[in-house]
Amino acid sequence: MRNCNAYFKTFCRISNSMQSTFEMEEVLNLIVNSAVQAMDAKASSLFLKNGQGDVFFPVAQTGLSDAYVHAAPEKAQALTRDILKQGGYLAVKDATSDPRTEHHAGKQSEGIASILVVPVIAEEKPIGTLSLYTAKPRDFDKLDIEFLGALADQGGMAIQKARFIKRKKDNAALLLSITEDLNSSLDIKHILHIMSSEIAEAFNVKGASVRLMDEEKKELKLVASYGLSEAYLNKGPVSAATLSHSLSNTMVCINHHNDKSAIDYLEEKKQEGIVTMLNLPITVKEEVIGILRIYCDEDRKFSEDALTLLRSLARLGGLAIQNASMYLQLQQDKENLEKEIWSHRSWF
Repeated sequence: MRNCNAYFKTFCRISNSMQSTFEMEEVLNLIVNSAVQAMDAKASSLFLKNGQGDVFFPVAQTGLSDAYVHAAPEKAQALTRDILKQGGYLAVKDATSDPRTEHHAGKQSEGIASILVVPVIAEEKPIGTLSLYTAKPRDFDKLDIEFLGALADQGGMAIQKARFIKRKKDNAALLLSITEDLNSSLDIKHILHIMSSEIAEAFNVKGASVRLMDEEKKELKLVASYGLSEAYLNKGPVSAATLSHSLSNTMVCINHHNDKSAIDYLEEKKQEGIVTMLNLPITVKEEVIGILRIYCDEDRKFSEDALTLLRSLARLGGLAIQNASMYLQLQQDKENLEKEIWSHRSWF
């Protein structure tokens, strides 16, 4: 048991440590290790949201054996909701018999007596839970609860900062990688493959397609795709008029659960399992020459960073397409010139 002054000094030291590290793994380990050391506990574990979903998974722990079985991810998520409704924490003195806990025999064999759980909050939203385990039965007092809660809050801010920095690094690396790939080739088929498959895989989406403008027919012709079935690709022509927002050089995110009037081939999209689409204009010198379409099989919300990166990649793709087209034109002009020179030579 610590007094208020000891907790305060420990919290200041932990805060300084969290401010000095930007690596996610270091932050996660620092949170659980700090909880155990500061509160003289047996063990600690940290659950966080996984990807786009709301399900919580264990991401760091200390003091627990590899054989210890945590609550199921769905249970951890439900527990967080209950905690937020019931005062912001869960204190269990006898974890081996309390009905609010699971795997009683496992906790007994692990040597766990009491558990204290608090939510991890970031930007006013729960992103996980921080659990503390003691080897001896313990009545957690107000100071214990407030300290672990403050540590979780500080940890939430540190996690968000680490995620932000990692996202910036990942985005920069992705932009560099795809830019190098686009600039390494004048083969337009290879360029279109990069714009569809590599972008889809990099952003972990269902699929992607590239359509270029056919000025004569006023249609967007499919020139590349990834992750989509032949049945869906053969659904019919896409008129340029149906994508007026995208052709005016703006990004449009459409969820067909909410805005059915704005989507063509709605039934076909349902059958394909498409939930969210993102349309990005492919431009050359501010002129829209086509559309890069991103398809998601979930209600996906792209961050501002992701949207900015995708828009940049679409523009880079436009430049690569233009360069490849100009190269093909030069090749054709060269062949025509050679033929013309040969015909002139034949006169002599």
